[in-house]
Amino acid sequence: MIRALLLVIAFTAAATAAAQGIYRWTDDKGKVHYGSEPPPRAGASEVRERINSYSGPVEVQRAPTSAKAKSAVAGPVVMYSTSWCGYCAQARAYFARKNIQYVDLDVEKSSGANADFKRLGGKGVPLIVHGRDTMNGFSEKAFEALVARSR
Repeated sequence: MIRALLLVIAFTAAATAAAQGIYRWTDDKGKVHYGSEPPPRAGASEVRERINSYSGPVEVQRAPTSAKAKSAVAGPVVMYSTSWCGYCAQARAYFARKNIQYVDLDVEKSSGANADFKRLGGKGVPLIVHGRDTMNGFSEKAFEALVARSR
């Protein structure tokens, strides 16, 4: 019983810490500091989460089958992206060239898209979903194989 209570307390403390912001500030000597609470003096800025551009090998896998993950797939092709991602720009250009209809969801501008991105196991952008398959990264050959696999 005590062990279970300690586990509940530990998980509650971890969740509370995760919900707090991370702050960055520079002291008078020029040293950069990070902490969960800003210092009493001004000059601290909150550190924002940034999604990485996926630059590893293109990975195609079956998407999770949970109802929440399925609801994230709004059409035949959904791309979770950012405005600054070069691989996302390549995918957009390819989709335009091939006249492929798709839904483009910016994971930095939409909290719902970010939540779906994480639920689908996104490792970086772009994360492309076609049917029940996902693709981390982008290459024309891998996308064509993804579409062929989903048929």
